Amino acid sequence: MPRSKEIQEQMRTEVIEIDQSGKGYKAISKALGLQRTTVRAIIHKWQKHGTVVNLPRSGRPTKITPRAQRRLIREVTKDPRTTSKELQASLASIKVSVHDSTIRKRLGKNGLHGRFPRRKPLLSKKNIRARLNFAKKHLNNCQDFWENTLWTDESKVELFGRQMSRYIWRKRNTAFQKKNIIPTVKYGGGSVMVWGCFAASGPGRLAVIDGTMNSTVYQKILKENVRPSVRQLKLKRSWVLQQDNDPKHTSKSTSEWLKKNKMKTLEWPSQSPDLNPIEMLWHDLKKAVHARKPSNKAELQQFCKDEWAKIPPECCNRLIASYRKRLIAVIAAKGGPTSY
Repeated sequence: MPRSKEIQEQMRTEVIEIDQSGKGYKAISKALGLQRTTVRAIIHKWQKHGTVVNLPRSGRPTKITPRAQRRLIREVTKDPRTTSKELQASLASIKVSVHDSTIRKRLGKNGLHGRFPRRKPLLSKKNIRARLNFAKKHLNNCQDFWENTLWTDESKVELFGRQMSRYIWRKRNTAFQKKNIIPTVKYGGGSVMVWGCFAASGPGRLAVIDGTMNSTVYQKILKENVRPSVRQLKLKRSWVLQQDNDPKHTSKSTSEWLKKNKMKTLEWPSQSPDLNPIEMLWHDLKKAVHARKPSNKAELQQFCKDEWAKIPPECCNRLIASYRKRLIAVIAAKGGPTSY
């Protein structure tokens, strides 16, 4: 049975102590139950290095020179989308031949790891400036303002969900077993577009959008769902409607309809889903709906309504209670993308 590291070192120390007392290899070997060759090796090591602990081994010399390493880091810093195969070819041009897995390991040791890139809206300079102005303008709003904001948005819920980037664990030759595939049908298998709203006090109404969404359909959704949600959520008379800058929301007819129906809207920066906390609710909704495995569009619609109604008011309250942190994140990013 192999000895532990501590026992091995203790045994070597005893070998040296007995050797220094004047006894020979044979006596030491018999006293400690070791081979004579082992005793001799321990004593020689002590005489040469002055220690009996394991010394660092040099190992196989690295093929990636310091110059090659600097080149790798420089190239992926300049273009994070550079592949390990491209880096391999780049090193080959300076006469450094290594496997692409070696390159990945070396980058990993330098804190550079392969990851799926996060998807964020493309921001123009105008978008960035508007986002920064919005965050600075509303940074010191009282919490009551956010608690009396009705947050709205539309989202598409797909029948089978977007699972293409997921990994699975499977054995060889089981790729096409039912549990190891993602079901698809021609033209995507169907999806539903929904409009929803919520406030700090809980989820409001959820409406399934039939057909093509245009300004007329949008106004109909607002007419049927906004004020009932405001009453249901017990918002104050000073409540504000949040909506993004989709053309259907900002069209002339919708703007006139909002004015006619005395609905005050929150001025909103374009390309800013990270500033709308309803995005977190969409994520939770889709996760809950797909966990129920709807098999057709009728079930998908019903599951969406069921799961939206189940969203805990506490969850909504937490999202709004921490809203100021989103504004701080936008300011810290100078109007750029945030982690939200």
